[in-house]
Amino acid sequence: MRLCSIASGSSGNCIYVGSEATHLLVDVGISGKRVESGLETLGVTGRDIDGILITHEHADHISGLGVLARKYDIPIYATPGTLRELRKTGALGKLEEALFHEAQPDRKLTIKDLTIAPMRISHDAAEPVAYRVSYGKQRIAVCTDLGVYNDYTVECLKGLDAVLLEANHDVHMLEAGPYPYYLKRRILGDRGHLSNENSGRLLGRILHDKMQTILLGHLSKENNLPELAYEAVRMEITMGDNPYNANDFRLMVARRDEISPVITIE
Repeated sequence: MRLCSIASGSSGNCIYVGSEATHLLVDVGISGKRVESGLETLGVTGRDIDGILITHEHADHISGLGVLARKYDIPIYATPGTLRELRKTGALGKLEEALFHEAQPDRKLTIKDLTIAPMRISHDAAEPVAYRVSYGKQRIAVCTDLGVYNDYTVECLKGLDAVLLEANHDVHMLEAGPYPYYLKRRILGDRGHLSNENSGRLLGRILHDKMQTILLGHLSKENNLPELAYEAVRMEITMGDNPYNANDFRLMVARRDEISPVITIE
């Protein structure tokens, strides 16, 4: 199984997860042209995509969805609440109703040889989820846009081989930055985004001997730096109440405007 970030950040998100036989996208918050360019790097075309998993209805996760799904007749999977919002928005243009499929939180669904497990997250959207994708004993998760995590989150993220996890902001940059007060409160709140430190703390609870790669994603353009996210998460892992050192794992940062290295599960 492979994982690759085509784009990840507050300005647009699109993640590829696939096996040899099945190719999925998690969110399409960038232009169709950028998606196709990224897929080409992976040796995949839009016609090969078997489904698009939508985490929630915010623009940085769906802005390119209508164009791509319409062009290639790609099935769209989302929770009932998210589907209601997708149907209401005019940003997607006209899409055939047959393209929409329900993905229920905590209920597995199968797309060819991949098993998808949507998990509930805390974010200010209608019914947001993260996704865990399995192929045999291989397990990958894409988990962003969560204001807080709890024991349920930890349980859902146990036993992974690789994870793309949100490290959205540096708290000091956010507090001292130009955002209005209400927006700062939103980001820092329980339905906002994970800080670098909280990302590292969550990782400390899900790390295990067979974790292969950690990819930090959904970094804020205004309130974070890749170097800050990387070092803060490393510090939390190494100094946290867990048996591991950050050097025990491959840790990378997904960029908003660059395709990431392809993560292949051994």
